[in-house]
Amino acid sequence: MKFSIIIPCYNESENVLLMADRLLPIVAELERRGPTELILVNDGSTDDTLAQLNALAARRPGIRVLNHAQNQGLGAALRTGFAQAQGEIIITTDSDGTYPFTEILPLLERLTPEVDVVTASPYHPQGGVEGVPRYRLILSQGASLLYRLLLDWRLHTYTAMFRAYRRETVQRVPSTANGFLMPAEWVSNALLLGYRVAEFPTVLHVRQYGQSKAKVVRIILAHLRFQARLIGLRLSGRRPVPQTLEPCAKS
Repeated sequence: MKFSIIIPCYNESENVLLMADRLLPIVAELERRGPTELILVNDGSTDDTLAQLNALAARRPGIRVLNHAQNQGLGAALRTGFAQAQGEIIITTDSDGTYPFTEILPLLERLTPEVDVVTASPYHPQGGVEGVPRYRLILSQGASLLYRLLLDWRLHTYTAMFRAYRRETVQRVPSTANGFLMPAEWVSNALLLGYRVAEFPTVLHVRQYGQSKAKVVRIILAHLRFQARLIGLRLSGRRPVPQTLEPCAKS
């Protein structure tokens, strides 16, 4: 089994060294199970994030740094990582450790043969939230509630980026959103295409270093527009058109 971990980074100068200290022991543990690559996507940072990521990659084998010359958004950064990932299992997570990196291994335990995608779920009855600002919580919980009504009531969290995917799902599930909508858009399309999504109840923590890049009003409007499209799909009986993305092999 080969693993790819994808982490988008935007203006994370304060966080890169802490991220490495906490993440690399988990990567080493995962390497005992199979070859593991760490893909760090610099999404047009205006600070020295790219320089720090390159320095980290120079010190440790198995780290690849991908770069957007200009900021394109979370969704675009994830798709850049997807297109370059070589793993049979692909993991995405936040650079700021809002979901502890130690949770990667138990997350993978939920990816059983009958499951295609595992998503972190702080809004699951066995999950939780610690220190997240109330307005952010209302936004995320409210969005997930609407997705539950439109798609699958059994899935409690639609907005988390902390996930494990089988390679086929990344190759086939379409996504066009460039910003913070993308995780919800992606899992919605996966459900509509019949892929099996399991939850990993866990605790969402407030970021400890740096500042959130989320623009609340913009995110709310993006979710509402996409949910309107979902209503149209449900009423018409149509499904998203699968894509044929083939992640690139490393040259």
